[in-house]
Amino acid sequence: MTASITAIHVAKKQLGLDDETYRAKLEVITGKASTRDMTEAERERVLQVFRKEGFRPKSNRRRDGRLKLTGKYAAKLQALWIAASNLGIIHDRDDAALVKFVERQTGIEHVRFLKNAADARKAVEALKGWIARAGGVDWSDAEIVPSHARAEGFKVAWAQWLKLGGNAHAHSVGEFHALVLQLTDATVELCDQRDWQAVMNELGKRIRSRKAGA
Repeated sequence: MTASITAIHVAKKQLGLDDETYRAKLEVITGKASTRDMTEAERERVLQVFRKEGFRPKSNRRRDGRLKLTGKYAAKLQALWIAASNLGIIHDRDDAALVKFVERQTGIEHVRFLKNAADARKAVEALKGWIARAGGVDWSDAEIVPSHARAEGFKVAWAQWLKLGGNAHAHSVGEFHALVLQLTDATVELCDQRDWQAVMNELGKRIRSRKAGA
C-alpha cells in the first residue's frame, strides 16, 4: 500500500466518512471509486480536497523539524540511541541518524525494523553491541549482581560514571549512590526507568560538557 493510499484511508476515518459517502466523493473528485485504480496524481488530488475539508495528517516531524519515528519497537531503539548520546559516543540525536546507523549495521532497508520483531531484534542487538564497545556498557547479567544492577538504566548510568572518572572502589560507589539519591529522591534499589533516565540525562550533560571543554 502506497503512502498516499494510507493517507487517504486515514483521512476517511478522521473525517468520519462512511464507505458509501467515501466512495461517492472519490468518484466526484477523480471519476474512480477505488484508490487502487487511481494514478498518484489523482490520489494527491483526493488528499488536497480532504485537507480543505479538515483532514490534518499526522506529521512525522517533531516541532523542531527532527524526524519522529513511530512503530512498535521505536521507543526501545530511541532509548538506546539517546543512551549513546548520553555516553558521548554520538553527536546527532536525530532519529534520522538512528535509521542510518541501523541500516548500515544490519543491512535492513529503511524502517522495517520498527515493526518487524525479527528485524527489531537485529537492530537492538547491533545498537547494544556498539554501545558496549564504544561506550563501555556491560549488558551482562551475572547471578551475583544485585537486581537493581540488572536494569539497563543502571548499566548505562554506571558506564557514564566510569567515563567521568568514577571507579568500583567503595568511596566512588558511595558518591554514585548519593548522586542518584540527589537526582531522583530514590535509592538505587528503588529507581525505576524514569529515575534512571533522569540520572542518565544529567551525567550525559556532564560528559558532553567535558568533551566540549577538552
